[in-house]
Amino acid sequence: MAELTGNLLVAQSGGPTAVINASVAGVIQEAGRHECIEEIYGGLNGILGILNETLIDLNEEKAKAIEGLKHTPAAALGTCRYKIDFKKKPEKAAKDMDRLFEVFQAHNIRFFFYAGGNDSQDTTNKIHQEAVKRGWDMRCIGVPKTIDNDLPHTDHCNGYGSVIKYNAATVMEVACDVGSMATDDGSCCIIEVMGRAAGWIAAGTVLAKRKATDAPHIILLPEIPFEQEKFLARVQATVAELKHCIIVVGEGLKNAAGEEIGVDKTRVDAFGHAVLGGAADRLAEIVQGKLNLKTRTVKLGYAQRAAAHYASATDVAEAVACGETAVRTAVAGKSGYMVKIVRTGNEPYTWTTGIQPLDDIANVEHFLPRDWITEDGFLPNDKFIAYARPLIEGDAHPPSEGGLPKYVVLDRVPVEKQLAPRV
Repeated sequence: MAELTGNLLVAQSGGPTAVINASVAGVIQEAGRHECIEEIYGGLNGILGILNETLIDLNEEKAKAIEGLKHTPAAALGTCRYKIDFKKKPEKAAKDMDRLFEVFQAHNIRFFFYAGGNDSQDTTNKIHQEAVKRGWDMRCIGVPKTIDNDLPHTDHCNGYGSVIKYNAATVMEVACDVGSMATDDGSCCIIEVMGRAAGWIAAGTVLAKRKATDAPHIILLPEIPFEQEKFLARVQATVAELKHCIIVVGEGLKNAAGEEIGVDKTRVDAFGHAVLGGAADRLAEIVQGKLNLKTRTVKLGYAQRAAAHYASATDVAEAVACGETAVRTAVAGKSGYMVKIVRTGNEPYTWTTGIQPLDDIANVEHFLPRDWITEDGFLPNDKFIAYARPLIEGDAHPPSEGGLPKYVVLDRVPVEKQLAPRV
């Protein structure tokens, strides 16, 4: 295959992670090693920024800043939740594709990398297919990113190890606080974590347990239908024994009818998903109402995905490697793939990267296996623990200044626009 020469464009999409910028750093640094890649551009705010031709010149960034991305949270290039939806909005989707390829052609984009989760991989796949259809020679590679850990065919997703490391530590610390204040009156603390459909994040907090009586005492997973009476009995038994109960709940917890107990049906996001964020509050109402037990809630929210100060060194290394592999894969002539992490050993943990066709990835969710959960459904079991424990290993040690982490802000030197404004 003849070597393809041209410019590279990298962008980020969806909710950020503590290590999504590490993948971008991997892309940029690896791209600099290949003469066939001439200019390295970033798309601000994902596909939306590309549609608006809002590109920045990453060659203008200092090498120290690019290296600093490996320890900087959020999305340094900006992100978005924008869907190119041929099923529901075919005319708009077609118009968006026309505009995207006008931008690609105007800037000679021959290598495109998109870091994101399920919807982002779907977008990458659509762009790849459209490039083939239009005869525009461009290599499109997806880079896995999602704290939800729900992409198929990869052992796990970049960002997952760091979020469960932070969440498990937070559960340990909250439990120390709650336990120290426990009296005969009893108390309950419900900690809500992210995870719309899959319980990977909630399950990861089981790593906080060193012995059976340690928190979390109950983990409620979206994969296991919520049974109120069974749950209340477990809470009551735990408080009777320990005088307190620490519960972790995934925000997407569902009842037996498959309805999310914490959903706000009056609001939806850009992808049409109902807005979540009330599972802990609903559980607190149940516990206080039925057991008359002092109950507090903690919502980890954005903090759990932005905690680069406590990122897993393993996660950072894998995120960088996925960015590097994406570039090498594209330069080698492949398009329409997502980079994946392949586990090659457990004791000690070893891994490598591979690639998987985007057709196998886009819009497919990977759930926690039932045989990785205890029979009563209240905790992950040893199979899950063996899977998850290596992913939190190592401290990333971000640089600091004045006692706080020193994070990077890119200069974002704009690339001159070639097209008329988008309409």
